[in-house]
Amino acid sequence: MLRILIAGCGDIGLRAARQLRGKARVYGLLRTPERAAELRAAGVIPVLGDLDDRRSLRRIAGLADVVFHFAPPPPEGERDPRTRHLVAALSATSLPRTLIYVSTSGVYGDCAGAVVPETRPARPVNARARRRQDAERQLRRWARCAGVGLVILRAPGIYANDRMPEERVRKGLPALRPEDDIYTNHIHADDLAGLAVAALFRGARNRLYNAVDDSGLKMGDWFDVVADTIGVARPPRLAKEEVMAAVTPAMRSFLSESRRLTNERIKGELRYRLRYPTVRQGLAIKH
Repeated sequence: MLRILIAGCGDIGLRAARQLRGKARVYGLLRTPERAAELRAAGVIPVLGDLDDRRSLRRIAGLADVVFHFAPPPPEGERDPRTRHLVAALSATSLPRTLIYVSTSGVYGDCAGAVVPETRPARPVNARARRRQDAERQLRRWARCAGVGLVILRAPGIYANDRMPEERVRKGLPALRPEDDIYTNHIHADDLAGLAVAALFRGARNRLYNAVDDSGLKMGDWFDVVADTIGVARPPRLAKEEVMAAVTPAMRSFLSESRRLTNERIKGELRYRLRYPTVRQGLAIKH
């Protein structure tokens, strides 16, 4: 039976594991044993190891045929040492045949609302995205030298009914006027997990895919969908200067980048049919 290791076995990892029941033996890397029961309930075999401690990763060498790398970089710095530790541990003995990495569409940087295919060069403008670009570069070098098949999924805003900006919308924080607003991109958590599974079976070697749905919304429209979902008033729309003064530095960073990701590759090459093509369908909005 196919053996799969999930590094970063959080929400997306568990969703992918549930989709793989009966198709593979799935291992999940855990930093501490507290979540072991949760993983077992999803059909995942817990393996203790910490991506911040290379020595703790010895037991994953040769463990799996396929690695799902869903772990984020550290919250600070320009590099991703966790990815470096992971590939070093995987290289200690027989290599996996494939590694699937979930990166971020933030590596494209600000595209001024342009349509963005996978061929567009990465130009990250903030440290969070530069850490992801560093991870991608490490994985590309390693895969090329080691002969491992690499698939990179660049994911935008991941959402589900239990992971959306509910608190922000309930507080009534302002959104940008349509004429000032930015384009944003989304993927439902179930679809991102499904895309990782599809990439395992149908992804091309050393290939990049935009993991995005069909929504094509601006940011303020996304907040309106959330407000409709939870049954509160839609956020007020204000001029850019007023909004920037009222939001957190992290949100200011998001509001400084606008792009519209294409998704032809996931539909054509991965033959993936989105379970939730739009955020309204993903959040079960009915009008």
